Amino acid sequence: MFLSVITPTPGSERDAAHTLLGGPYEDHQWLWRFFPNDPDAPRDFLFRRSERDGMARFHMVSARPPVSPDSAWTVQSREYAPHIAPGTHLQFELRANPVVRTRRDGKTRRDDVVMAEKKRLLQARGLARWADWVDEDRPTLYDLVAQTCSAWLRRCGERDGFVLDEGALRVDAYRNHAEKRQLPKERRLRFSSVDFAGVLTVTDTDRLHKALLHGIGPAKAFGCGLLLVRRL
Repeated sequence: MFLSVITPTPGSERDAAHTLLGGPYEDHQWLWRFFPNDPDAPRDFLFRRSERDGMARFHMVSARPPVSPDSAWTVQSREYAPHIAPGTHLQFELRANPVVRTRRDGKTRRDDVVMAEKKRLLQARGLARWADWVDEDRPTLYDLVAQTCSAWLRRCGERDGFVLDEGALRVDAYRNHAEKRQLPKERRLRFSSVDFAGVLTVTDTDRLHKALLHGIGPAKAFGCGLLLVRRL
């Protein structure tokens, strides 16, 4: 596996900016250009887009080393085979799509954890809309996001070989995404994302290794799931 950072080439920032005017779906399609030798291969990379000085940059974990398709972008890659001992403390960053499985109309579906909790709270009070809840005990969106998403990540850690330092955990940038392609509304991809950062402690080397290489949660094709870590 390979860990890569893709950044605009100095002096070519304007050209680089013009290639990235879409959303997560467009990023995903564009990043395929970095793997020209086998265009029909299944997706074998994770990525995360971030911004630095107003310019996009990408972290990527991939089975193949990415190759820049033009001079506007620079790729720095190294081999990546993390095996981290239990008890190791790591700083981490993660953009994820926290979901919960629910069953409706005889089918299992994935629901955004925040929206699912909103629905549960409203049903418990016999309300139809969030705006109808006017009592002082209504949680703020910030608190609802922090509570539901933290609980989701805690469950992921139990499965993926780590525990969180609860006091250091940050939950930010909750947002909803909708695909911009010209498709009927019901066919457009929709998902939410949230950014986590903090400190974790490794409990299982093999499980964490799998999570680092293959990601956490759904929507991996759209910039979610890549767990970035570094030693304290």
